[in-house]
Amino acid sequence: MELLLIMTLERMTCSSVSIMGIGGVCSLKWSVLSGRYLASGGQDKLVHIWDACMPVSRHHPRQRQWLHRISSHTSIVKAVDWCPTRSNLLASGGGCNDNCVKFWNTVNGACLNSIDAGSEVCALLWDKNKSELLTSHGSPNNQLTLWNYPSMTRVAELSGHSSRVLSLAGSPLGGVVASTAADETIRFWNIFETPKITKPELPFAQFNVVIR
Repeated sequence: MELLLIMTLERMTCSSVSIMGIGGVCSLKWSVLSGRYLASGGQDKLVHIWDACMPVSRHHPRQRQWLHRISSHTSIVKAVDWCPTRSNLLASGGGCNDNCVKFWNTVNGACLNSIDAGSEVCALLWDKNKSELLTSHGSPNNQLTLWNYPSMTRVAELSGHSSRVLSLAGSPLGGVVASTAADETIRFWNIFETPKITKPELPFAQFNVVIR
């Protein structure tokens, strides 16, 4: 049985929710745009989509019904990540013997696409400024792969880690991505494009200036 904790609106309090599955929760991510929906991936090969605003049953306070329960992966769901530009688009990554990145419409639970990444998918990270997705992997190559979405063509493959890449974190400003691996290193990559900062234009006229 999996146990998921969801924070309530009152500060420093939380409620726990039981997920009737086998094994633990391996990945968890809030929707970036709405802040209302939560995706979880587990050892039971399932992806759950939760609505934090959905009321809990009075008779079963520790049971919260999911919006969607997705059973398409054939291995542990090690990674989930919401698209930062489309509120109903979720990506999930499967572990060994699955090796797939799948894309979901979280409104109806439909699978939009599935691609074989070639090795276990350990982490996912969407580019905030462009339609690209970064994935990290285990053996044999322990690489980072950058994909174009929705064509899912490989843009680049980056190597450097000597063991599976466990986690990815993007800079708040874009551009730089940090990766951690089982090789006990943190590496920094200049992967995503940094948005150009435009200089403020001068006003057409200085209306507060008195002309004599």
